[in-house]
Parts: sequence; structure tokens; C-alpha cells
Amino acid sequence: MIISVSILVSLAPYIVSALLLFLFLEQLSYHVKKRNIPGPFFVPPIIGNAVSLVTDPTTFWDKQSATAGTSPGLSANYLIGKFIVYIRDTELSHQIFSNVRPDAFHLVGHPFGKKLFGDHNLIYMFGEDHKSVRRQLAPNFTPKALSTYTTLQQLVILRHLRRWEETFSGESGPVSLRNLVRELNLETSQTVFVGPYLDKEARNMFRTDYNIFNLGSMALPIDLPGFAFGEARRAVTRLADTLAVCAGKSKARMAAGEEPTCLIDFWMQAIVEESPAPPHSGDEEIGGFLFDFLFAAQDASTSSLLWAVGLLDSHPEVLRRVREEVARIWQHDSNALITVDHLAEMKYTRCVAREVVRFRPPATITMVPHVAAKDFPLTTSYTIPKGTIVFPSVFDSSFQGFTEPDRFDPDRFSEARKEDQAFKRNFLAFGWGPHQCVGQRYALNHLVLFIAMFSTLLDFKRVRSDGCDEIVYCPTISPKDGCTVVLSRRVAAFPDLPLN
Repeated sequence: MIISVSILVSLAPYIVSALLLFLFLEQLSYHVKKRNIPGPFFVPPIIGNAVSLVTDPTTFWDKQSATAGTSPGLSANYLIGKFIVYIRDTELSHQIFSNVRPDAFHLVGHPFGKKLFGDHNLIYMFGEDHKSVRRQLAPNFTPKALSTYTTLQQLVILRHLRRWEETFSGESGPVSLRNLVRELNLETSQTVFVGPYLDKEARNMFRTDYNIFNLGSMALPIDLPGFAFGEARRAVTRLADTLAVCAGKSKARMAAGEEPTCLIDFWMQAIVEESPAPPHSGDEEIGGFLFDFLFAAQDASTSSLLWAVGLLDSHPEVLRRVREEVARIWQHDSNALITVDHLAEMKYTRCVAREVVRFRPPATITMVPHVAAKDFPLTTSYTIPKGTIVFPSVFDSSFQGFTEPDRFDPDRFSEARKEDQAFKRNFLAFGWGPHQCVGQRYALNHLVLFIAMFSTLLDFKRVRSDGCDEIVYCPTISPKDGCTVVLSRRVAAFPDLPLN
């Protein structure tokens, strides 16, 4: 024992020297990669600034944006052994989105995405493989398919609005909508994507696993039992396996010649008609792709619906115009659903939906990280080093170019002003380039339907508090108070439709 202690004492100077050398080389590597772009002079050893990101992501990203400024429009930092570059400038962001390919940038969806999401995910694909799967997805978003989804979306929305009114209206007091909207969207995604292939028990397990995934996606990436990240990775595996089973059931049903009733049916119908089967159409791979859809749709829609309620409350003239337009087109007491033709007529309500997505883009920064596959010359004075995690800011781009971008103004998307065309390159809420969101029409339809039905059937008043509209990440952005409102029924009766 004495000998062991003496050996340790004698080795201590060497251990300390090696540790100091490692810390010096780590800081040196950071500065060599950072070069002349702004960023912290010193970063905490090994973990970098990961703790500040996890504990207060809003402040972390706000500081990155402020540090980037308008020139040079990018800034650096360091997270758990990874050098990162934040991009504020729209044109620099376009260089990232437009160069997603094997020898430039890889979209990863999360700083540690491959470990979290698994191998079978559309966002990791390139070239012909990616194009092949995108072609397979085309039947999912035809007018016929979108019309089918519109019916399903409305039935779920109505079921939840009725439940909210019965539970929280009258004397029950204020209620935070965040968890209610999340539940609404999760049921919508389950119903639209895999419809009849999930029974009640499977839906409940699905809900539990998705909540585990949500928590883990915001945690430190420690892949061990008992840690949120590790639990999230295992939850993703279970979710993808469940979705793979749904794909197999749908293939059998479509092969028997039955009519599609949900998204997976439209997809599998096209696949079973091909001979031989197209590449990447096995059940396991389809399950992974479906989880990609779920991740993109679920949290992004939750964000947009919450901000829509808050913004309609704070802009009563916009709310008045929405209600007038919807009442002119859809009579809630007709006991009929909103049709796709009705949706096409709701031009102002669609402008409102688009402005919600511009003003508070749900994906912001955290859902679109890319990894540099090799050194990439971003500007004449700065080259992004290989291995860097790059965060193009969709949020910052939304406040560049547009007329009075800090103002919530749905008319900017009107036929008269057409700012969606004039500033098309700044509207990056659905991405850009080869990985642009394939489901953006579905997502906008969902937001329009919710705005139309919520504002028509319910009266609502925001319960405002200090900082209630501050942005928090969970993982997409949400109002700090979860959009707390007082609800009451606005109409004599809800539409009389079979909602079960």
C-alpha cells in the first residue's frame, strides 16, 4: 500500500502535466478552428458550453446570434468535444442547405442525431437513394391523400376542442395549452400516419415512448441506463419497431386491393404495385422513415399551434378577420367538415398560418444541424473545418429582408404584397434544397384547420404574466407560459359528428 501511494505521488507531476497538455491542446484546437470569427475566447474543458445550452437554450442561442451579428453573420462555440458554427446570415445558411451531399454537409437533425435516431432515417440519405425515397413519398401528398388527411385531422381537432371545452371552460380557471396541444398533435400524427394499425394499448405505449424521446433529446448525450439520452435512444428504437409493424400490416391490406385510409396506406399502395419492390422499402426502413415524419410533424406543429393562439389573442383585428372569413365559408352548425375547397377559399387564414410560421419558425436552430464532411470554404475569409457541427438559423432568416420583420403582419403574404415571393430566400421555415420538408402542405393545412376551428368554436383569453411570450425550447420553441388561456364555448353547439 505504501509502495502504491509512493508510486502515485511520483507519477502525479506527469499526470498533471499530461492533463495540462491535453487542456492546452484542446483550447489550441478550438482557436485554430475558430480563426477570425467571433466566439468565446475560452471554453470549459471537455464539455465546452454544453451545460449552459442544456440549462438555458434560449439564452445560449440568443448569445450566439448576437455574437454573430450582421457581419460576419456567423459565430463559434464548443460543445462536448465538438466545434460548432452558428450561422445568422441568410445567404450563408443557403450555402449549407444547398450543399447537403456526401462531400459537403450531412443533415443530422440533432447534434448527436445518428446515435439518437438510429440508421434508418431519411435525413441521412443522399443522391439517388434520397431521390428514390422522395419519389416513393409523392403519393402521400397528392390532392386525394391530403383530402383524406383533412378529414382525419378535423375529427381529432374537434374531439380535443370538445374535451377542452368540457373540462376547462367556465369556472375552472386558466389552463396551459402546451400539453393539451401536444396530445392533440400526437393523436393527429398517429391517426393520419398509421390510422387503423395502432390499437389503444399501442397508442398509449407510443405516447409514453415519445415523451421519453422528447425529454432525452434535450439532455446531455450520455448513452447509459438511467440517463435521459440513453432512455430516449431506446424509446426511438421501440417507436420505429412499432411503425415497422404498421408498415407490414398496411402492405398486406393494400396488396389485397383495399382503399387507403391513412398516409402509410398511400405509401404502401404505391410500393406493392411495383415489381420488384423499390429500394429502401423494407418494413424496418419504412419504420425509421415514419419516425422521421413523426419527429418533424409532432413537435413543429405543437409549436405553431401554440404561437397561433397567442398571436391571435394579441392581435384582435387579425382574429376578427379570421372569424369573419371562416364564417363566410364554413357553417359550423351544418354538421359538416371543412372541405379542401373550403380550405382553398380561406386565403386570409392561410396568410395568418404562414405568418405564424415565419414569425415563430418552430425548427429554429436546434432541429437543423449539419456536419461538415470536409473543409468547406464558406466565405472568402473563413473555411468551416471538417467535423464541425453547423447550425443555420432559420429563426434569424425570418427577420431578414421582410418589410418590418419584427411585426406580426399576415397581409405580407397576400396576393397584393406577395412577400413570400419577394423574400422567398428568407422564408426557410420548411428548409431549402434537397432536404426541404416534403410535408409542408400537410403542415400548413393542419395549422389552418386548427386556427379556423379553434377561433370559431371557442372564445379564449390569454392570461398574461411577465415574460409569458419569451421563447423556451421543448425541443421546438414555445411561449414560456405554455400559452395559458381561459376558455369558453363561443357557439351554441359543436358540430354533431361521430368523433370516436
